[in-house]
Amino acid sequence: MSLIRKTAAELGTMVASGEVTAVEVAEAHLDRMAEVEPKVNAFLHVDRETTLEQARAVDARLRAGEKLGPLAGVPIAHKDIFTTRDMPTTAASKILKGWRPPYDATVTARLRAAGLVILGKTNLDEFAMGSSTENSAYGTTRNPWDLSRVPGGSSGGSSAAVAAYEAPLSTGTDTGGSIRQPASVTGIVGMKPTYGGSSRYGLIAFASSLDTPGPFARNVLDAALLHEAFSGHDPMDSTSIDAPVPSVVEAARTPDVAGMRIGVVKEFSGEGYQPGVLARYHEAVQLLESLGAKVVEVSCPSFLTALPAYYLIAPSECSSNLARFDAMRYGLRVGDDGTRSAEEVMALTRAAGFGPEVKRRIMLGTYALSSGYYDAYYGQAQKVRTVISREFEAAFHQVDVLVSPTTPTTAFPIGERADDPMAMYLADLCTIPSNLAGNAAMSVPVGLADEDGLPVGLQIMAPVLADDRCYRVGAAVEQALESRWGGPLLKEAPSL
Repeated sequence: MSLIRKTAAELGTMVASGEVTAVEVAEAHLDRMAEVEPKVNAFLHVDRETTLEQARAVDARLRAGEKLGPLAGVPIAHKDIFTTRDMPTTAASKILKGWRPPYDATVTARLRAAGLVILGKTNLDEFAMGSSTENSAYGTTRNPWDLSRVPGGSSGGSSAAVAAYEAPLSTGTDTGGSIRQPASVTGIVGMKPTYGGSSRYGLIAFASSLDTPGPFARNVLDAALLHEAFSGHDPMDSTSIDAPVPSVVEAARTPDVAGMRIGVVKEFSGEGYQPGVLARYHEAVQLLESLGAKVVEVSCPSFLTALPAYYLIAPSECSSNLARFDAMRYGLRVGDDGTRSAEEVMALTRAAGFGPEVKRRIMLGTYALSSGYYDAYYGQAQKVRTVISREFEAAFHQVDVLVSPTTPTTAFPIGERADDPMAMYLADLCTIPSNLAGNAAMSVPVGLADEDGLPVGLQIMAPVLADDRCYRVGAAVEQALESRWGGPLLKEAPSL
């Protein structure tokens, strides 16, 4: 089997044993990227020599006897929303084109410390605002399963890179489903850790009370290994939880759900869901029951109000966070010819630098926070958020985890929802509640829809700081389905 077909765990073991070098592994993936990138457009920045320098440094550290983590020498694709001192960080926006940060994000620094080799920076919806990666200022990423379809968003470049075998692992951020939804539609594993369980320091902020870094991988164990590598308390992030990282790797290696209570969310099925999505979802639930889990229906009616609440809270926070891009300190500057005031330069720069979706959300958020409307909009949305959190708490008194489809449909055609924001937003209908409540949630592939042969994801939701339950259930589903299929779901990227 070629190196690009190996799992991250296998590659880590091979590098540690000296069977292959980190340089050889990196070269194999760089060659794969050169082959498929013209079709996929998963990456915004790749520098072969910088990548190989990292790999050579890892090999040197291992030869010197330094003890590194189980992913040392494993390549990773890094979402271009995490700062990197040796590569540009643009958030897929013109306003940050070419910006090279002077520091690494905590997630970036922990990847380096663990010996992972960053292949490059991946495409995304501008400032992580979108569900299709069509909002990037640098072109749309395409789904390796069908190049005419979206790879999900906002972390679509990261999901596509893993699905296309350009990288065994990638990082993403999940604000309203931006890891789980792309994982679902590209047939891979994506995990949103508990909010505060992974550091936001050096992550370009969209919505600070929601943004959560997390892993992508082609199997549950690899995702757990990456989760463990970059998670944990960070004093540089005021919202970071000072608690041990849940035992996610151990859970991924012990896929036993016998006796677990699985809650099926009543509100997340039926009308508006693609029949093939529902078919695979119900089969996955039946599979869990056959493995010894007890399945019960749970009603969470406020989950259906999560979408409108989110689209008041997130734009409000984005309006505040993106005020820093003012043409005065760094990034793009337009119209500064010595004749214009600072206000005029700022207005011209923001008009030229931000894309339509970012402008839409800034305007929505500014309006929701404005005098006379704050209590009616933002304040009410926060009350809904509290109700959703309480419904999660009540549900988790009854069950160990909740399950639902990850997203109502498979990957939709590029351009189909570009002019219909509400249809686009509905892609995150099932994922948003976990962001509002801050609990852990995962998407794991459960098969292909009958209508179009495209991947379907099962969402597994667990209580705050019970991330390990997602891995335990996800690994059980994965193991049972791989036994049925005779191997992994994603054996090849079909359109490549």
